[in-house]
Amino acid sequence: MAATAQLFEEPFDADEYIERLAWRTPGGGSKGGAEAFDPKRLLEEFENHIEELKQLDERIQRRVEKLEQQCHREAKEFARKVQDLQRSNQVAFQHFQELDEHISYVATKVCHLGDQLEGVNTPRQRAVEAQRLMTYFNEFLDGELRSDVFNNPDKIKEAADIIQKLHLIAQELPFDRFADVKAKIASKYHDLERQLIQEFTAAQRRGEIGRMREVAAVLLHFKGYAHCVDVYIKQCQEGAYVRSDVFEDTAILCQRVNKQVGEVFCSPETVMAKLIQNIFENKLQTHVRDKLEETRRTDSEQYLKNLYDLYTRTTGLATKLTEFNLGSDKHTFLSKLIKNIFSSHLESYMDMEREYLRTRSAMILQRYYDSKNHHKRPVGTGSIQELKERIRQRTNLPLGPSIDTHGETFLSQEVVVNLLQETRHAFERCHRLSDPSDLPKNAFSIFLLLVEHLCVDYIDYALEIGLSAIPSSDAKNANLYFLDVVQQANTIFHLFDKQFNDHLMPLISSSPKLTECLHKKKEVIEQMEVKLDTGIDRTLNCMVGQMKHILTTEQKKTDFKPEDENNVMIQYTIACSKVCAYVSKQVEKVRQSMDGKNVDTVLMELGVRFHRLIHEHLQQFSYSSMGGMLAICDVAEYRRCAKDFRVPLVLQLFDTLHALCNLLVVAADNLKQVCSGEQLTNLDRNLLHGFVQLRADYRSSRLGRHFS
Repeated sequence: MAATAQLFEEPFDADEYIERLAWRTPGGGSKGGAEAFDPKRLLEEFENHIEELKQLDERIQRRVEKLEQQCHREAKEFARKVQDLQRSNQVAFQHFQELDEHISYVATKVCHLGDQLEGVNTPRQRAVEAQRLMTYFNEFLDGELRSDVFNNPDKIKEAADIIQKLHLIAQELPFDRFADVKAKIASKYHDLERQLIQEFTAAQRRGEIGRMREVAAVLLHFKGYAHCVDVYIKQCQEGAYVRSDVFEDTAILCQRVNKQVGEVFCSPETVMAKLIQNIFENKLQTHVRDKLEETRRTDSEQYLKNLYDLYTRTTGLATKLTEFNLGSDKHTFLSKLIKNIFSSHLESYMDMEREYLRTRSAMILQRYYDSKNHHKRPVGTGSIQELKERIRQRTNLPLGPSIDTHGETFLSQEVVVNLLQETRHAFERCHRLSDPSDLPKNAFSIFLLLVEHLCVDYIDYALEIGLSAIPSSDAKNANLYFLDVVQQANTIFHLFDKQFNDHLMPLISSSPKLTECLHKKKEVIEQMEVKLDTGIDRTLNCMVGQMKHILTTEQKKTDFKPEDENNVMIQYTIACSKVCAYVSKQVEKVRQSMDGKNVDTVLMELGVRFHRLIHEHLQQFSYSSMGGMLAICDVAEYRRCAKDFRVPLVLQLFDTLHALCNLLVVAADNLKQVCSGEQLTNLDRNLLHGFVQLRADYRSSRLGRHFS
């Protein structure tokens, strides 16, 4: 294999190269097996190939040296050329500096010459202009306008320029000597001004923007320029209000005019501002006045709705108009225009809002009571009522006659929703129509009205009626509907709290009124919670009274001391059955009427009183052996009923009572062991002794010795 430089190009693998060389050598590879392998031949081939590689290395080395020499020569040549170019560049830069200095010198001379020419030409032009104006002035002085510029309608622009300058000059002349000529110049001035305005008006009707721009530029120096703008504004509005929606028409008109004024007038922002001011002070103000005055004295509800709608739409229009160029302080400009339209209405708005809300709320309540054929009872106030309330809270005595309301709670979600809806609308109007500095105060006054009518006149009155309707604890078959009042009052509180957070809080959150509102809300809710707690407590007393009545009428002494001890077939007594049915019904009623932790709190109180009643009731009887077993069955049924309470304390009390009842049947010898049991060991021994004393065999079996 001949050695060439191409064989060593990357990637080069020496092992592979040797293997390939051995494989090409006859007798050097594995071909033909071990017998065909010739190491001498392979060694000879390697030595020959090494010589070839040495020769190849020498040739490559000579070529490298030749290329290096050539590279050095070219580098020297290139460096020489760079030096020549640098010298040429320095020479060119010097020539450039000389040329720049020469140009600056010439420019200075030219400027100086221009200043000299201007100094000579300006007085000459002024003199020519003065001579020209004197010529025209002489024509007015003679009373005959001979110049073509005053008689040719096509040169009205040039004539306007001349007459405007003559008018300024005439104002400086003494009146006694030049009164006649001043009058003629003034007459011509006004005549040209009128012609220009007419020309502008005609061009506007034809839609010739270019001509309008030319005439407006000429009129800019005349006193009648403002009149030209007024004419333009008036004509812009012709035919613009073709629909019933004046606000939408105004937005479209301003959008169209905004594109045009920039092409016609040199100060479009002034013209645009004047157009908007004209629309607000005429079209919008008239529309608002007509819309509001027709309902201001006859329909307060519609008036407030219209005021809110018109003010909202006007501010919305103003927001759209801020897109246009109206000057530096367009927001203040538009705010003043809105204030001028609504100021007389906004000053008295809050008084009317409060009066309407007060009247409307009273009407909603009265309409509800009328639908129930109910004449609202006066609720007592003052020191006597406060004294009664304190006595009632501490003793639960029904002060005053009980009222039969036939199960009516005098609370309706529909009425509450109507009151809250009216208040929500009032909050929305207050937010939109109140001055930012007065907003918290106004919102607070609306909240006070809500408290007055919803919380005091409605909920508190219903609670008073509900409390008065609660019968005494010894009443028979009493209709306990106060829990319905609690349920509906609870729902109303949630609605009231939601409106407080959703609609009132955003209006007062950053003001001192927030503290007052929170305090007032807390005060009202606490007052109502006191009455609710009182009513619930008295209702629980009535429930216990009803249970006591059932036990008194249904439980017989022979139930626990039957005449025939061997012929008792019932699982529990009739009294127990009726009491458990009544209790289960009341527990379900409590769950439906309460929510959250209130359910557990009320059921725990009811359960404790239920246990106390049963405990005291069982202590009124004497028990035989079979009677004790029946008492245990009754308590087991009471305990099963107590599980419905889902209150651990109540269940624990009945477990203990069940353990106590075991003392009624346990054998005398085991009595001491049972008293030391897990459930009874922590109880007072007098209590245990009292239960054992209820046994019919207490004296005969000498059971008292176990407690001596």
